Amino acid sequence: MRADRLLNIMILLQNRGKMTAKELATKLEVSERTILRDMDALSHAGIPIISDRGKDGGWRLLDNFRTHLSGLNTDDVKSLFLFPSEELLKDLGFNKQTLDTRQKLLASIPETFQEEAQVSWERIHIDSGTWRQTKESVHALKTVQQAVWESKRLTIVYKQANGEQKERLVEPLGLVAKGNRWYLVASRNGELRNYRVSRIHTAKIEDETFRRPLDFNLADYWEQSKKEFIQNLPQYDVQVVAFRHNYTSEIINLLFKYNIPTRFFLDVIPGVMNSSPFNSDAISSIN
Repeated sequence: MRADRLLNIMILLQNRGKMTAKELATKLEVSERTILRDMDALSHAGIPIISDRGKDGGWRLLDNFRTHLSGLNTDDVKSLFLFPSEELLKDLGFNKQTLDTRQKLLASIPETFQEEAQVSWERIHIDSGTWRQTKESVHALKTVQQAVWESKRLTIVYKQANGEQKERLVEPLGLVAKGNRWYLVASRNGELRNYRVSRIHTAKIEDETFRRPLDFNLADYWEQSKKEFIQNLPQYDVQVVAFRHNYTSEIINLLFKYNIPTRFFLDVIPGVMNSSPFNSDAISSIN
């Protein structure tokens, strides 16, 4: 445990330049006293760690000191080479030259990991599109993306599901790619909202910046938002009548094709098959 912590301290200082004992303790979930003991251990091991005093003080590595330690294991390296869909990267403005960044990354990692990384790159490809892909118009994506990077307020004209267009002033917090669709997660009047980028008719970046919520995590918020969306979907009661040729499974498959939340009650013509009520949990057994 301590060896891992010492390694992590070196990586943090190498990446961030300078950190206080309190910041390191919080990040590594230990006490400040433990961090001070770790600093002594690193110093005795010959690592050039310097303590700067004063208001802007903290711990740092000696200028130009770099280590070859990355803290990466084999799974970490493999995951670095599993790039998202090329189409999504192009939406964000990354060209083909940028997509070849994996070549540079491959050359920069330790030789012990290069073979595993190459295998991961060659044998797994991520395609987030559908078989019959309909490309949405996301002409406002570039402007929205810039506002997200710069933490600037954004005025959008948004087309709602009923076709009505509304102007909204929002604070853009992040972009999410769901399948091949882009969503803007933004704060409006203190509430978090999701906006489908293809429905943003116009977008204008305002001069005023905003402060991101300190406790906001885009991935955590999106997962919670998905759960709430599914829970709030309407439910419909459908009565299926099975005749001699029994089209029940075809009807059920059609409902599932369009993701209609349904509670089924099966009525059967006497003499054809037994009648029994069932719910959506039992549908998976019907072919």
